[in-house]
Amino acid sequence: MLTRFFKNSVGLRMIIIAVLTLLMLLPVSFVESLISEREARREDATTEVSAKWGGSQTVTGPILEIPYKTVVRQERANEKGVMTTFTEEITDYIHILPESLTVTTVLTPEVRYRGIYEVILYRSKIVIKGTFLMSGVAETSVDPDAILWDEAAVSLGISDLKGIKESVTVIYNGKKYSANPGLLSTQALEQGITIRPNIGAKEKADFTLELDLNGSTMLSFAPVGRETSVSVEAAWGNPSFIGAYLPESREVAQQKFKAAWKILHLNRNYPQVWTGNSYTIKESTFGVKLIPAIDEYQKIMRTAKYAIMFLALTFLAFFMTEVLTRRVIHPIQYVLIGLALVIFYTLLLSLSEQFNFNKAYWVASLATIALITLYTRSVLANNRATIIIFGILTILYGFLFIILQLQDYALLLGSIGLFVILAVVMYVTRNIDWFAIGKTDDTAPADSEQTPQSEQSPQVEQP
Repeated sequence: MLTRFFKNSVGLRMIIIAVLTLLMLLPVSFVESLISEREARREDATTEVSAKWGGSQTVTGPILEIPYKTVVRQERANEKGVMTTFTEEITDYIHILPESLTVTTVLTPEVRYRGIYEVILYRSKIVIKGTFLMSGVAETSVDPDAILWDEAAVSLGISDLKGIKESVTVIYNGKKYSANPGLLSTQALEQGITIRPNIGAKEKADFTLELDLNGSTMLSFAPVGRETSVSVEAAWGNPSFIGAYLPESREVAQQKFKAAWKILHLNRNYPQVWTGNSYTIKESTFGVKLIPAIDEYQKIMRTAKYAIMFLALTFLAFFMTEVLTRRVIHPIQYVLIGLALVIFYTLLLSLSEQFNFNKAYWVASLATIALITLYTRSVLANNRATIIIFGILTILYGFLFIILQLQDYALLLGSIGLFVILAVVMYVTRNIDWFAIGKTDDTAPADSEQTPQSEQSPQVEQP
């Protein structure tokens, strides 16, 4: 009785199919978690390789740091809790930024592997030139007699010192000086190297330094000059420009790129000269990130976002096949078809880790289409219905592939596609009498039923 009611009730079947569609989202969420986990493993592999080679690098400076003595008043409680005031002489620092700063960088990318994961590394040749003006000292309120000129130093901030592969030599006012690790203070920079030239209270100082620096994925700079000019070029066709400023000019080709920035001191939130730790620099950094030509995990995650559309449209196609062929598909069969659609994403994930995304997509989609088509043929035993399901699945997977390629127009194309699909469904079902679906030939209408024997007029027996 219940089985017959299920077969004859279109509304009940539609409700069950809708519930099954929503339930299929549960394994889809597991697949999305698996994608995130594999992406995290790739990041771990990148971090592991970068830890030995050199991480994402940020070059800041150079900055001229001049120590000076100053007296500060402090309060301290004695044993009886009474506050006493005393003075203490401490060392503070004047930070002077370059008047002009020019940075020229040539990157040489390298691709290495950790297991099945690709890690992007680079070697860089960085040439930094600029000028310091000592007149900046007069802009502060520091007593000239308190300045310790003999201890002044030029500091260069480098985020990962393991990336330095050659000794650093600085030409300061025509003389060469070797750099040493560590900073004079950490008020302006967090870590880096220091050069101790014979600074003195001269009006102007020119400097030039060359830096051979290894890193991974990203290279950034800070606009510490009154006018900062930075140029970066590399044999890499897929750069991403990051940070607080976009390049003023850029040329991106298939196998190389070149970008240039020009930034004024008016574009940032710290002055040319300050004392102590009044300002921070790292928020103003900018640079370039070397990203893979195809980020497989990002594309797979985008593919998984369309799972609800695939499940709904595929189940709708099978339901319409039920209506047109009058063959009822069991809910268990819907579940098996839904699981086949979900396994497509795990196939895509595992195959894309072995070869490129496009090839993995077509192998996984063709396998899924073949599986569902053969299952449809055995369940419905109808060649026409099988061809229809095969065509619908082929169009769906081809449509999704096009959406993934046209990332900027994905929403527009997806909206148009859904509109067209709805229009096709409405056209195909325009002549279907939904109230008549489910009625069998042996089911008579209510108004044509025979009158019960007890309600018929009694017959008069003839003599």
